Amino acid sequence: MIVWLNGTHGAGKTTTSALVQQLIPDSRVFDAEKVGETLMDITPGLPGTDNFQHWPPWRPLVVETARRVLDYTGGTLVMPMTVLVEQYWREISTGLAQHAIPVRHFVLHADQGTLRGRIEGDTLLGPSPFRLKYLEPYAEAARTWLHGEAEVVDTTHLTPAQAALQIAEAVKS
Repeated sequence: MIVWLNGTHGAGKTTTSALVQQLIPDSRVFDAEKVGETLMDITPGLPGTDNFQHWPPWRPLVVETARRVLDYTGGTLVMPMTVLVEQYWREISTGLAQHAIPVRHFVLHADQGTLRGRIEGDTLLGPSPFRLKYLEPYAEAARTWLHGEAEVVDTTHLTPAQAALQIAEAVKS
């Protein structure tokens, strides 16, 4: 099984995924961003883009990597990854379904002010214009399709541990 943690930057995906992994037996965290980083390391580089998700190989490589890891290890993969383009989510979720891999899709949500405050106050990464520019695309995806495709966990007033417990309990039930 895959427990996919979606949501924009500042929602708490990375922190929460590590905590979810501790609560679900036989689980591992797989950050699909590493697949994008691999594509970014190709030289000479792939055609220019502001987001590796726009490269057509990224989506099937995420599916294939997840499938291969699950075939090898079994258990559950906890995948923290923002996907805001509906077509990309369809490609990934359809690819996983073709391999009979069940997916529990969660969106970690917070209001725009909370997200902005978390990004601007991030002591590890610092304030990030890259992360801030995804606030409006996230809001648009949330309004138009994303919240209808997932179980929404509002993290505005939750700690990452509380969000992780809510997700783990949902998965186990």
